[in-house]
Amino acid sequence: MKKIAIIEDEPAIRENYIEMLSAQGYQVSGFENRASAEAEFKNALPDLAIVDIGLGHEIDGGFLLCQTLRSLSKTLPIIFLTARDSEIDTVCGLRMGADDYLTKDISLAHLAARIGALFRRMEALEQPADANALITRGQLTLDTQRMQVFWQQQLVDLTVTEFWMLHSLAQRPGHVKSRNDLMSDAKIYVDDSTITSHVKRIRKKFIALDSTFDCIDTVYGMGYRWEQH
Repeated sequence: MKKIAIIEDEPAIRENYIEMLSAQGYQVSGFENRASAEAEFKNALPDLAIVDIGLGHEIDGGFLLCQTLRSLSKTLPIIFLTARDSEIDTVCGLRMGADDYLTKDISLAHLAARIGALFRRMEALEQPADANALITRGQLTLDTQRMQVFWQQQLVDLTVTEFWMLHSLAQRPGHVKSRNDLMSDAKIYVDDSTITSHVKRIRKKFIALDSTFDCIDTVYGMGYRWEQH
């Protein structure tokens, strides 16, 4: 049974999500503030964390919690679920390593579907490596079964959403992928600016390993493509 942690300071909202996800067969724990959640996570991590940004007196408590979670695990799925829908907040959340950013007007059915999609992608990490699952593009290697990426034989720490966006680009070098294509292939439903933020994060992670990295081209007005040099 997958374990989900919900960090939400409004009791009624928290209990509503707990009831819905428990009915879906998940083991759900609720936390009203960052301190109580962090105390629990130091002992054991959940399989997924759903985090509000404003937590009690901490206006950006969810962002701080996300940073703590990423320091504990590079791959733990994190979803921001918040009433704050500004582009700045969305970009900040994704830059901190969240896999998804949702607003609270999302339906419970849609939320459940997004959670299920995240878990299906994460389960691929538990499968043994398979040579047939490897995609090689020059200095890039993608393991589609374990969802791992290597550049110049160095592991690139991508979130599951970033992995599938990169996979979409690398499958067909030189072929332009629109933002809608990337959104569809990564199974996320966000606006164009959020896709742009994801691509910037992917580039930044490659450049951290190789300052000369320039394989992801922006095709203005159209989208992005992988250029194999």
